[in-house]
Amino acid sequence: MEYSLHCHSTQPVKNKLFVFCIMLSLWVYMLYCCVGYCSTTPTFVMEERSRGIPPRPLQKQDQEVFLKSQSRDLLNNESDADSRGDGWEENKGDVAYDEDSGVAGALNGSETKKLPQAIIIGVKKGGTRALLEFLRLHPDIRAVGAEPHFFDRNYEKGLEWYRELMPKTLEGQLTMEKTPSYFVTKEVPGRIHAMSKDTKLIVVVRDPVTRAISDYTQTRSKKPDIPSFESLTFKNITTNVIDTSWSAVQIGMYARHLEQWLQFFPMSQLLFVSGERLISDPAGEMARVQHFLGLRREVTHKHFHFNPAKGFPCLKRPESNSKPHCLGKTKGRTHPNIHPDVIQRLRDFYKPFNKKFYHMTGHDFGWD
Repeated sequence: MEYSLHCHSTQPVKNKLFVFCIMLSLWVYMLYCCVGYCSTTPTFVMEERSRGIPPRPLQKQDQEVFLKSQSRDLLNNESDADSRGDGWEENKGDVAYDEDSGVAGALNGSETKKLPQAIIIGVKKGGTRALLEFLRLHPDIRAVGAEPHFFDRNYEKGLEWYRELMPKTLEGQLTMEKTPSYFVTKEVPGRIHAMSKDTKLIVVVRDPVTRAISDYTQTRSKKPDIPSFESLTFKNITTNVIDTSWSAVQIGMYARHLEQWLQFFPMSQLLFVSGERLISDPAGEMARVQHFLGLRREVTHKHFHFNPAKGFPCLKRPESNSKPHCLGKTKGRTHPNIHPDVIQRLRDFYKPFNKKFYHMTGHDFGWD
């Protein structure tokens, strides 16, 4: 009898405790939903500025919106997936990133966002995406995947806006970005110098004739109805006068663009990487780049696997059996057939520019 009374007396308590737990869980869930909603509610920056309130730092969701809008803008400006950082298959940024050090840094709060100490400034269709992905294999390098275009298109947004786009780095790691149009934009050298006169600059260069054809091929893949390469190359096809206002031709006049950079930076702060050797001997070119950046030689021949279908090297982790990371479908496009006379006329046009460029850099790239 006593046992029965005891059971009856404890049952209501258990029921109340059960109901309380359910209510507490619902309350926590509602609080979580409320916080999540508030964190995604948009703020009106222009209204804040009109009241004299300083603009808030760029949040993660703002960066995502920027990168998406930037991608559309770049596409309209005849760029490609390379600008968005997805020119490589399985390009998640985890190929290079040391997950153990990243987790440790996040736990002890030692990771910070810094302005880049080194920038890949050019050139378009020279091999800049390949170089960036090769560099991201190095544990002492963290690089933003998409092209920020800060110094040529978004400079008015300020350095703090730029800094927020950068990945977090540990003490001793280098922050990098790449935007190939910097090399040919006259305002950029002074702007980078104003940020830091010690910035290291890397330029990937390629045979200007091949580069121009590759540039045209990329544009034609998006706009199939554009005029022929030959008609765009010449101001007047009967006089054979090269149209230097066409960007595909203008970019390859490397010596002229380099003169603008040497007004602000000594040659010792610029490294010129051969786009051809980056394909034929990626480990050799990477040795030069790592030395220039003051880094130990971590990226070697063990990290590369040649892809005969693409004609480009793929990336691999020497310690794992995972699938190599190769160029995506936007890379290695088949070039159109260009009349040999047009090729020769372009080679004649570029020859004095190449000769001057070889003299300025102290390196013969063998394009002539």
